[in-house]
Amino acid sequence: MRRQALQLAARALERRFNADRADAAGPTLRCDCGQVARYAGRRRKRFETVLGTLRLERAYYHCAACGRGFCPRDQALGMVAESLSPGVLRMVAQVGALVSFQEGSELLAALAGVTLDAKHVERTAEALGEQIAADEKRRVEPLAAGDPLPTLYLGMDGTGIPMRAAELLGRPGKQPDGSAKTREAKLCAVWSAEQRDERGFAVRDAGSVSYSAAIESAAIRDTDVDYPAFAQRVVREAKCRGFERARRQVILGDGALWIWNLASEHFPRSLQIVDRFHAKQHLSEAAKAIWGADSALGREWGVERHAELDRGELRAIVSALRTHAAREPEARRCIDYIARNRHRMRYPDFHRQGLCTSTGVLEAGCKLVVATRLKRAGMHWTLRGANAILALCCAKLSNRLEEFWQRPTD
Repeated sequence: MRRQALQLAARALERRFNADRADAAGPTLRCDCGQVARYAGRRRKRFETVLGTLRLERAYYHCAACGRGFCPRDQALGMVAESLSPGVLRMVAQVGALVSFQEGSELLAALAGVTLDAKHVERTAEALGEQIAADEKRRVEPLAAGDPLPTLYLGMDGTGIPMRAAELLGRPGKQPDGSAKTREAKLCAVWSAEQRDERGFAVRDAGSVSYSAAIESAAIRDTDVDYPAFAQRVVREAKCRGFERARRQVILGDGALWIWNLASEHFPRSLQIVDRFHAKQHLSEAAKAIWGADSALGREWGVERHAELDRGELRAIVSALRTHAAREPEARRCIDYIARNRHRMRYPDFHRQGLCTSTGVLEAGCKLVVATRLKRAGMHWTLRGANAILALCCAKLSNRLEEFWQRPTD
């Protein structure tokens, strides 16, 4: 009954549009190139809509000066470049951001009765992602003026995405032969965490997280005129969220040097914090290297070091590591890690200030934005396709898709 009702509605809408010839506004219309386009009859085209397939006849104008043609009705209906209605485009954006293109095709058919093959879903989702990415670069709209938030957090991280062989030619990697199978997608997230759990630790505020991600470089050379692409992305996201207007600006990371270099360059007033769980992971790796992966004594040693970290007893940790540093490289690396990040690991002090010391929000973002969507079995991406879907995923998870649909097209 539902299918029949939709078909009836589609036929009624089709007849209504085809009977209306008002889109033929005259013998000539102004072309986008500035010259005059002449009426050249009516053209039929098939469109996919939320009701089903429509075959519409539209007035067609052709410009001899630039050689292009256009249909005013397509412009009025928002279907200039696509054979999909705006409603179907929104559906494709939703499935393209969350599941594979094949699964998206199946979901559209099962839930909405819209028949699009996987390749069509792929082309459309990637085109939407590219539009969203371009829109994000063009429109950096900071929050409206008002009282700044007490604290805002900005986190950065990276994770590998499986790429097609052509995208990896000449790139060094971690394979035994020195080749690469992935390229790193970098992600930044901005959020607030004014709530507290039963232990008094900061908890992310619901709906406060926004993401931005791409396969871009964060490295800068002395000869570079502009900042690297990912640094520009982070600055745009921070501006959009009003990060520098917050009374306290906190940057969280796993300890990678590129994160702190970027933070110091662009946000010099921010407080830098190493994610507590990454720090504990380094200690756990040292425990395994020193005592063996399955050693009960090693686990006990690691638990003691974790407790010392929570209490801010960094000297005690370094002293325990030095006992094994002469024969174990992992212990030496851990000592160096603490030395570089000592001022970023004052966890008791941060806790007293009510600050978040975990990048759980960022880890969740890497999982939701990148891993769940782009790192599934059998997936191998082009750079263009990966960045387009990353932009689409970030817009979806940051609740920005509706803003994108509401913007007038340029």
